[in-house]
Amino acid sequence: MPVTRLALVRHGQSTWNAVGRWQGQADPPLSPLGEEQAAEAAARLVDAGVTRVVTSDLVRARRTGQIVADALGLGPVDTCPDLGEYDVGEWSGLTKPEIEDRWPGQQKEWFGGRLPTTPGGEGRASFDRRVMDAVLRIGAGSAPGSVVVVVTHGGVIRSLERAVGAPPVPIANLSGRWFDVDEGRALRAGEPLTLVGPDHRTASPSA
Repeated sequence: MPVTRLALVRHGQSTWNAVGRWQGQADPPLSPLGEEQAAEAAARLVDAGVTRVVTSDLVRARRTGQIVADALGLGPVDTCPDLGEYDVGEWSGLTKPEIEDRWPGQQKEWFGGRLPTTPGGEGRASFDRRVMDAVLRIGAGSAPGSVVVVVTHGGVIRSLERAVGAPPVPIANLSGRWFDVDEGRALRAGEPLTLVGPDHRTASPSA
């Protein structure tokens, strides 16, 4: 059965990633390093047969996707708001130490999947539904056999891994995982994907 291949990758480093601030739905731009990461990722995708680039509507993802699309001669990117990161509520703009000071122990509970929502933030269940629906729509709207680069966020990729029972992979900037969508709209996890070399690799953990 023909499948659509989706390369789901996290955006390039943002200015808030660079200083360790949680973002969620906040909208800081790419850092200079993030711009370089996106250009390197594009060079690594030249022979991948990419036919389309889709991004979340947050600027760090849109700019990453546009750099990739321009380099591959694919024109404007398609944006999908439902590919946006978790709304982390009151944690947005804060560093890990600041969050720990105000909400002791809650980050550990969040990362362990035992906290259903951050203070004032989006619930996991609703987030998971919108992310899965968005990815299946992208698959359904792409020609079977096509290759689509989807520039999104770490939380989105983690949600999809959980949904299909795939072991989590490290998600630094411009890394992620391949997924396949078949004509029956079933999602399957593929191999991990890293689009930047060690000189440009960052592991900023902020959402």
